[in-house]
Amino acid sequence: MVIIAEDLTREMDSVEVKSVETPTGYKLTELGLIPEDWRLKRLWEITTEIGDGIHATPRYVDSSDYYFVNGNNLNNGKIVITNNTKFVGEGEFNLLKKNLNNHTILMSINGTIGELAYFNNENVILGKSVAYVNLKKHVEKIFIYYFFQTPSVKKYYINELTGTTIKNLSLKSIRETPITYPSLKEQQAIAAALSDIDALITSFDQLITKKQAIKQAAIQQLLTGKQRLPGFNDEWKSKRIGEIFQFLSTANNPRSDLSEHGDIRYLHYGDIHGGTSPFLDCSKKTMPYIELQKIKNFHFLEEGDLVIADASEDYEGIGKSVEILNINNKKIVAGLHTFLLRGNKSIVADGFKGYIQSIPSLRTDIVRLATGISVYGISKNNLRGVEVKLPPIQEQKAIANVLSDMNSEITALELQLDKARNLKQGMMQELLTGRIRLT
Repeated sequence: MVIIAEDLTREMDSVEVKSVETPTGYKLTELGLIPEDWRLKRLWEITTEIGDGIHATPRYVDSSDYYFVNGNNLNNGKIVITNNTKFVGEGEFNLLKKNLNNHTILMSINGTIGELAYFNNENVILGKSVAYVNLKKHVEKIFIYYFFQTPSVKKYYINELTGTTIKNLSLKSIRETPITYPSLKEQQAIAAALSDIDALITSFDQLITKKQAIKQAAIQQLLTGKQRLPGFNDEWKSKRIGEIFQFLSTANNPRSDLSEHGDIRYLHYGDIHGGTSPFLDCSKKTMPYIELQKIKNFHFLEEGDLVIADASEDYEGIGKSVEILNINNKKIVAGLHTFLLRGNKSIVADGFKGYIQSIPSLRTDIVRLATGISVYGISKNNLRGVEVKLPPIQEQKAIANVLSDMNSEITALELQLDKARNLKQGMMQELLTGRIRLT
């Protein structure tokens, strides 16, 4: 549960309040309708202690088994130790540690509000931006963890925030958190169901990460010729970018010239940097529009064109490009800080162009030729002269097909992941309000 105050306030304000007829078996509370056999409690009633971390800076050491953590170390139910996490010594740990146990939930209460983590006997000292909630033994910790993520709790915490630039949630407000409270048996049943869907989501996440790593390894092997696909043995040939592609003129308009309506779509270099795919599907991508009279000396994009961002704030983004797919008669121009490259179809295959940027030798040359201090760029003339070794056309097509199949598999898994996340939201709405009963 991460609270963005302004967005949630607008969301809550937009909800129309209607009179609710109480159905049989339910009662109306400040949190809405709940089953008659559920109780409404305050958090302090089901806890042994609610507190926060230390308000002073501990003495750090270079390395140890003990850590100092703050709210930014809480994420998705876990305490996350990063490279920036500080170490403390055993003596400092024993002096400053809080009374945490297996019934403890941690919550960020300063800046970003509402990140949660279970405490699982980690050797940590808590900073002041972390609150700890020690639940009584007859309370199901996992149920309360999910309940903290409900809209009713989010709304309550929004109303309790203090501070202007940096938001804070007080321990007093946390203690008074309203909780709908079923029997322990039903708490456990709800916790088990939501834990199962979370486990499914985690499995999809892990599988997608694995498939993406396999794909990245395949790109490195196939685009360098270290691994050849069956049936291909011909020598790869070096070509300069200027021999492979024709450089065409692009528009040169700032975002202030763009609008939400019109006939001509405008591909901004920021849209290239913001994507993760080497391809841009024009049938799915939302782009701003520009009036025809505001642009001149330009070419419309065509299927298979390569559009390169010529500027970046870091080396990783230099030369980032997208191959254009599914134009479908749309009129689109490449805009400010982009190069538009149209490939020679006898040299480079459609579906392969988007991967050229991943060839290690090309990346090295582009970074070497980049100029600038806070913003890095590469000129057309320098880019034209960069050499890249390409396989024959038929092998390019075969490589593109292999990588496309991998993309399709990852996309299908991502769709399943989205469905699982939506299912979890629906389950939380129904189970944590008692609309659906499990016992």
